[in-house]
Amino acid sequence: MSLVHDLIARNRAGEAIGLPCFCTANEHVLRAVLAYAKKTGLPTVIEATCNQVNQNGGYTGMTASDFMSWLNGMAAEIGVPTSQLILGGDHLGPNPWRSEPVDIAMEKARELVKSYVQAGFRKIHLDASMACGGEPNPSFEQIAERAADLCAVAEAHAPDPSKLIYIIGTEVPIPGGETEEPDALDVTSVDRFHDTISTHRAAFMARGLDAAWERIVSVVTQPGVDFGHSSIYPFVPEKARPLSAAILTENGLTFEAHSTDYQSTQALAELVKAHFFFLKVGPELTFRFRQAVWALASIEDQLDVDQPSRIRDIIDEQMTANPGYWQDYYGGSEAELRLLKTHSYSDRIRYYWADERVSAALDRLIKTLETAPAPETVISQAFMGLEFGEIPRSPQELIETHVQRCVQRYFIAAGHEAT
Repeated sequence: MSLVHDLIARNRAGEAIGLPCFCTANEHVLRAVLAYAKKTGLPTVIEATCNQVNQNGGYTGMTASDFMSWLNGMAAEIGVPTSQLILGGDHLGPNPWRSEPVDIAMEKARELVKSYVQAGFRKIHLDASMACGGEPNPSFEQIAERAADLCAVAEAHAPDPSKLIYIIGTEVPIPGGETEEPDALDVTSVDRFHDTISTHRAAFMARGLDAAWERIVSVVTQPGVDFGHSSIYPFVPEKARPLSAAILTENGLTFEAHSTDYQSTQALAELVKAHFFFLKVGPELTFRFRQAVWALASIEDQLDVDQPSRIRDIIDEQMTANPGYWQDYYGGSEAELRLLKTHSYSDRIRYYWADERVSAALDRLIKTLETAPAPETVISQAFMGLEFGEIPRSPQELIETHVQRCVQRYFIAAGHEAT
């Protein structure tokens, strides 16, 4: 992890350098991320969350070792060395089992952390901030003690614990995103930041985790950025200035910013300057993917296709038949719901791409456009902004190129140019 420590030292010294963290389990998106890694040679952080991937399979059906094998297989196929990739586990803690009594939820959280480090994940975000089993919201001290408990598990079960780096803190929305449009955002106060550090330090020292403490590289705080279903809350550097200055009082640390999706590239760059070294992005990646699929569907509409994919109709049908991933998030009239289900920044549609009917329809769409490529004139209408002479004909390339609009701007904002 010397690369991460070197970049962090440069960031703390005033250089606008950081790392994007791509948090997704969508195969098409991951292939686009890996293709960009292959093209540029840049260090690439790919993360899975406790809800996506866990010992019970999460909503992807994958355990941590399954995800690692799957990703490594794609990387090998595309030609990306595993040494270029940093695999992270996000919000590792009791969140998936927070309805259960705390003792049971924490035991499952220990197994979760164990499974991640044994599979080879090295960037570990310890998050035990949520109340479990109807208990009151835990105090700073309780959160820190539970995080230290989980860290001890990671240290005990990692093949080489010296290669682990840790993220602590959780001043962010719960995994999966906001359930409602936030009314206002408060930047984490300097006092709350210091309380997070002091309580975690005490808890780690009490467990003899001195060596692990030295490998904590970042603290999750709220810089004042988020997004709702139809609103974006932009970064205002002035509001975060006291917090930004406070990190320099703690040796070797930076911040990690969650929910940075849809911020302008300039705002992302300002976050990096303010020592928000890790920039987490997830829904924006799948939002771009959905845009690309809709564009391909509009191309299919222009062609004389015997058996059209009906991808847009089928995904709507599946979202209506199985509303569990969006109904607690969206509200309004039928017309408002129709827009939100497809076009919301929250991108709850991302949970449906693995549905069998949806997956089959997408495969049909891609196969149709591979077998009979559309004219460049039609493609250029659906994918505006591509330069003539550089317009891919392959649907897979069109998806990849569109998703990489997000990937590239995050690397640019983090101070990286292609090598």
